[in-house]
Amino acid sequence: MSKIAFIGLGVMGYPMAGHLKTKGGHDVTVYNRTTAKAEKWVSEFGGSLAKTPRAAAEGADIAFTMVGNDDDVRAVTFGDDGALAVLGKGQILVDHTTASADLAREIFAQAKDKGVGFIDAPVSGGQAGAENGVLTVMCGGEQGPFDSAKPVIDCYARACTLLGEAGAGQLTKMVNQICIAGLVQGLSEGMNFGKRAGLDMAKVIDVISKGAAGSWQMENRASTMCEDKYDFGFAVDWMRKDLGICLAERERNGARLPVTALVDQFYAQVQARGGRRWDTSSLMHLLTHD
Repeated sequence: MSKIAFIGLGVMGYPMAGHLKTKGGHDVTVYNRTTAKAEKWVSEFGGSLAKTPRAAAEGADIAFTMVGNDDDVRAVTFGDDGALAVLGKGQILVDHTTASADLAREIFAQAKDKGVGFIDAPVSGGQAGAENGVLTVMCGGEQGPFDSAKPVIDCYARACTLLGEAGAGQLTKMVNQICIAGLVQGLSEGMNFGKRAGLDMAKVIDVISKGAAGSWQMENRASTMCEDKYDFGFAVDWMRKDLGICLAERERNGARLPVTALVDQFYAQVQARGGRRWDTSSLMHLLTHD
């Protein structure tokens, strides 16, 4: 059993922290910007509630953060009330937020000066993956802290891999989102084409999902796309945030991302239609509704 701090109890963090308590049996202290959410978590899972990230992280073997964006990560990590204010030699900070690689490197450097291990560890699998404890975790950092943190992360992960030095986890998550963006657009066009051709799309999906066109998105989203249902899943707002990180990184490494840039603009159109919280599969809406 480890003493754990979990900072950020959104749709992902809430169940992830829960798995640390129920599956891992760890001593978990939680912090959330909205105290009511932290109080609800404690009433459901037990553990303790802290009023600041610093208070949550004090004495923790591992402190996890799972918040919204770079600014949110900075707010819970740095400063007098941040987690790094009380973490010291031998302790570990793991950030599960999808954020920039530059921020990961910055936190790594400041943590290393204090003898704190840092792992940037964005996740893939969405809310369902978090609730079912089957997330894919992409990690950057040093081997020692990773080896210590992995058995704890495994409470909510089906795969947890160290991919390189600090920032490698975030860069891998960017690759993940780039691949998804193009895939969902292609899936949307295929489903719309099939519907307009008068095909039985349930049968179409069943057969092509078993071939080279098959994907997680097809298995989990194609049917709801054909039913024009999007009120669930990974929100368009979040995807645009992630694609913005990818496009900013492109300016640094010179990669060409023509499809990603185009799909990002399609998502902007979905937002303009009121679909900010729709699932990313709502790209289909642009093809089926004038």
